[in-house]
Amino acid sequence: MRLPRPGFRTGLFLLLFALGGGLALLDTRDDSPPGPVPGSEAGEPDYYLEDAQLTRFDAQGRPHQRLDTPRLTHTPHDDVTRLERPQGRLLDDSGRVWLASGERGTLGAGGNPLTLSGDARLLAPAERWQLDTEVLHFDADSGHAWSDTPALLRQPPQRMRGERFDAWINDSRARLTDNVRGHHPPDTREEPES
Repeated sequence: MRLPRPGFRTGLFLLLFALGGGLALLDTRDDSPPGPVPGSEAGEPDYYLEDAQLTRFDAQGRPHQRLDTPRLTHTPHDDVTRLERPQGRLLDDSGRVWLASGERGTLGAGGNPLTLSGDARLLAPAERWQLDTEVLHFDADSGHAWSDTPALLRQPPQRMRGERFDAWINDSRARLTDNVRGHHPPDTREEPES
């Protein structure tokens, strides 16, 4: 007994069915409901965003601050934006990238200053230095980053500690003050013979 061969329409239907199933498997959209509306002492938020990316522009219209966060909350009562685990890219006037991060962050009224807290870090990849502190502030308009909490500044193999830190990213200046202690190992490289 011989089975009849499937017709053109049946083959086309099976092909479309298989293609639809494959596309359904590839669909990676997260349709889960959002988390609970966050609350705080500052009052009820007027909006919150998940997986947000914020870009701030300078007076000439150039991007100079970008923040990525899994969750952002804005409260109209104090006009403060709160960020969870923010990752920031700060651009100075020369176009160099500075990286900033923390467990929590806030953007003040009008989006400035940025305050990072909880293992706050500022990295200067071009200069190969890193600052670790508990609370780091950054004024995007002036390019001034500072910390009033104890800070550890590292530029391998050197490291220094101080009670206060200031950096002006547009001027490539940094200052560590108050009870400064450092570790500066001797240079162990051999001098080339002439």
